[in-house]
Amino acid sequence: MSGHNKAMWTCPECDRQFGKTNQSHMCSPGMSLDEFFSTGHERERPIYDVVSQHLLSLGDVTIEAVQVGIFFKHGPNIVQLRTMSKWMALCIFLPNKVESNRFSRKVVPAGGKGARWYHVINVKDASEIDDQVLDWLTQAYQAVE
Repeated sequence: MSGHNKAMWTCPECDRQFGKTNQSHMCSPGMSLDEFFSTGHERERPIYDVVSQHLLSLGDVTIEAVQVGIFFKHGPNIVQLRTMSKWMALCIFLPNKVESNRFSRKVVPAGGKGARWYHVINVKDASEIDDQVLDWLTQAYQAVE
């Protein structure tokens, strides 16, 4: 896990950190990145490397590996990488609803309030994370500053 300066709450059950006290979540113990990648497909690490290097270049980000994926937090979740059988789902929480044929699922409000929007891109190779995707990652980071 990487450090973060924003106020965080630690769940006493699973020891994971969240941006809100008593935040609703599924308790799932964290694991090291090495543990996470030890059972995955070889495509996963290069995709993670591109996403994490970009987000960490922006400032403080907490990186948390759990069984279902890797969460990137700048206070709240801003980006998730979720392992699928043929790709990684790159989930980006943006301040506005963005229309693009790159999104693989219907764009929906995050948390049901519409303050942030949940966008998902299916990534099969790290080369698919181009300048447009990096810009969306930057917007996700800046939206919660």
